Amino acid sequence: MRSDLMKKGLEKAPHRSLYKAMGYTDEEIAQPIIGVANPANEIIPGHIHLNEIAKAVKAGIRYAGGTPVMFGTIGVCDGIAMHHTGMKYSLASRELIADSIEVMAMAHPFDGLVLVTNCDKITPGMLMAALRINIPAIIISGGPMLAGRKNGKKTDVITVFEAVGKVRAGKMNEEELKDLEDVACPGCGSCAGMFTANTMNCLTEALGMGLPGNGTIPAVDARRIRLAKMAGMKAMELVKKNIKPRDIASLNAFRNAIAVDMALGGSTNTVLHLPAIAKEATIELNIDLFSELSKKTPNLCRISPAGTDHLEDLDAAGGVPALMSELSEHNLIHKDALTVTGKTVGENISGASVSNPEVIRPLKKAYHKEGGIAILRGNLAPDGAVVKQAAVDERMLTNRGTARVFNSEEEAVESIMDNKIKPGDIVVIRYEGPKGGPGMREMLTATAIIAGMELDKDVALLTDGRFSGGTRGAAIGHISPEAMEGGLIALVQDGDMIEIDIPGKKLTLKVSDKELEERKKKWQPPEPKIKEGYVYRYSQMVTSASTGAVFKEK
Repeated sequence: MRSDLMKKGLEKAPHRSLYKAMGYTDEEIAQPIIGVANPANEIIPGHIHLNEIAKAVKAGIRYAGGTPVMFGTIGVCDGIAMHHTGMKYSLASRELIADSIEVMAMAHPFDGLVLVTNCDKITPGMLMAALRINIPAIIISGGPMLAGRKNGKKTDVITVFEAVGKVRAGKMNEEELKDLEDVACPGCGSCAGMFTANTMNCLTEALGMGLPGNGTIPAVDARRIRLAKMAGMKAMELVKKNIKPRDIASLNAFRNAIAVDMALGGSTNTVLHLPAIAKEATIELNIDLFSELSKKTPNLCRISPAGTDHLEDLDAAGGVPALMSELSEHNLIHKDALTVTGKTVGENISGASVSNPEVIRPLKKAYHKEGGIAILRGNLAPDGAVVKQAAVDERMLTNRGTARVFNSEEEAVESIMDNKIKPGDIVVIRYEGPKGGPGMREMLTATAIIAGMELDKDVALLTDGRFSGGTRGAAIGHISPEAMEGGLIALVQDGDMIEIDIPGKKLTLKVSDKELEERKKKWQPPEPKIKEGYVYRYSQMVTSASTGAVFKEK
């Protein structure tokens, strides 16, 4: 056993003594030791209950003859960090999470790992760690939040973000907003729509690193506790069979995850996270693969923010197994890929079926013939840009508008709130990329207020930063190269014409090469917005969004 390095033999008597100081018995020390990464905290709704999930995981490990050893990791709530300096730390936390798990699992040679997770950067960070360390490991999420209810309609956190815009536009009063904020998020779990957290938890399942149900069983459902116990037991099975993450997360497994992403209409942040996760498995996942699979894979679901369904509806309709079964019937899933169940994808989804064809549509009735995410290129984004096309109004799929340029999210939001943005404008928010932000902030506040003011069918937004998985409308992010690196977005001026062609996958600044050359000569990168601490170091080490915003090799 790997754990023998820290517990077996005469010279390890001091090590065993330290275990005994914590109450471990000789019998517990002799068993396989399974590390349980638990990021429970009191600042993330999706993590407030994770001690209960971890408790169930530990019970499963013990039942299967192992000894669980729990340790903690950090976590950022993107919703609470939104629209202030805190959001600069969110994406950057992904690397810290991966690094901290690597430190714990290498300093203390566990035989296997169970990685308990739920929210935005925690799940990808844990997947990165699992593939980097490459010892038997399984992911178990805490599950999605139930949707709230207000006046007979389902609500979620995006409803509240958009309501701020409605108040500003005079379509709702502050008392109504207060009533909404009291009920929109009814309890624990990752926010109820197909935002980044739930997208990544569904894709963990599709990738084969989580058990069936990992992405959709609600946080408050007893099935979630049973699934956590099963994850603990499966961890022991993976150890006994020596099945490692890189045995599971093959290129075909990543293809499966991207296909499911396209069918679900998942968060654009997956275009950052999946390449970063794949890199840890020594697999190059170029963003052009997203384009390739988007053309083949129809969009079958309309889950908030794209529609009115929520994760509980997807779960009731059969969840990810039912969706993958529908895709596999049309040869869009690699059924021979191995999973943490010890079985193949094909074996896992055998017998799965869609129970509600309005939540998971059959391919012949797809919402859109292409997947939910599109990769755009053009002179404004030669290395790529990303849009959730499933959440874009048809009238905005092709658009030509006037640039309104802002050098920060705060400047843009202030202008939007002051009613200075008009139909036909294209809001350009720059110096918010991985380096320039630093940290590539999500800008849900800007897009939600635009939607709440009912301008999302008339106004587009472009950024070298990110938009939330909860964003809807013509919001195009990840523009690469970013402004801080001298990308063309740094040269855009107020009044320039920009052409957006989502069906044609084009993003074009309609300014002559001669004029751009003159602007380039005058351009100088601005001073860093933060000049000390972790995110400053992050800005010096991070690469482009087009490569997953991973750290430089050297």
